[in-house]
Amino acid sequence: MKKRNWLLSACAVFLLGACSDETAQEPVDPAQDEATPTEIEEDIASESASEQKDQAQIEEQENAEEQESEEASEQAAKPRYRINPQNSKVEAIGDANEQAVLITIDDAPDTYALEMAETLKELDVPAIFFVNGHFLDTEEEQENLSEIHDMGFAIGNHTNTHVNLKQSTESVQQEEILLLNDRVEAIIGEAPKFFRAPFGVNTEFSKALVQEQGMVRMNWTYGYDYMQGYMETDALTDIMVNAPELNNGGNLLMHDREWTNEALPQIIEGLRKKGYEFVDPNEIEGI
Repeated sequence: MKKRNWLLSACAVFLLGACSDETAQEPVDPAQDEATPTEIEEDIASESASEQKDQAQIEEQENAEEQESEEASEQAAKPRYRINPQNSKVEAIGDANEQAVLITIDDAPDTYALEMAETLKELDVPAIFFVNGHFLDTEEEQENLSEIHDMGFAIGNHTNTHVNLKQSTESVQQEEILLLNDRVEAIIGEAPKFFRAPFGVNTEFSKALVQEQGMVRMNWTYGYDYMQGYMETDALTDIMVNAPELNNGGNLLMHDREWTNEALPQIIEGLRKKGYEFVDPNEIEGI
């Protein structure tokens, strides 16, 4: 029995020694794991320099993007055309394309103006819709005007009741122009930027008032859809595309009429085949 106990004790001692040898680790020098103050300062300085470099690159990129945006806005703000006040022709400014015409629709939004706007939008043709106040009396007419404006078309003032300004007192002229400006602004959120007098008849008073209101005044260079013989689709298409008055800077007059609505796609196609582009009213000087 004593011999057995001695053997067990010896085995236990042997096993404990073996386990201690397997699990024992080399002593660790704390100095090897801890960075020196100098190394810590160098790491902080390196990280700070890297962050400053990244921030500088971000700021440089933001400045470049801001400059590009400003240049683009400045370029977009520069007018490319102007309206000649003597003959209403559209004159190119700088390197703008001279072979261009302006599309205008009077007496909107009566019956066909919204459909005409949809046609022009589909054909990617900008235009000015000159509005009369007596076509804004109903909620539907006002909604039509809003839709035309929302499609991106410019809105012009054609007086409230389509009166002959030369046969009207100054107080009536003022009411005809300013009342419509207020009505249009209440509907679309902005006053008209262009003015066209009914029958193309202006007065010195109306000219001064329009200028005071910051609107661009114009008549037209030619239009036929209100004349006998051209109140049907084919005749109107032919004259609008082949009129002797058609040339660079043409200011084309059309109206909210059934035959004009029907002829409009062919008129646009014919003008394009002749090489004409279409003036964007937003690029006209003075608005």
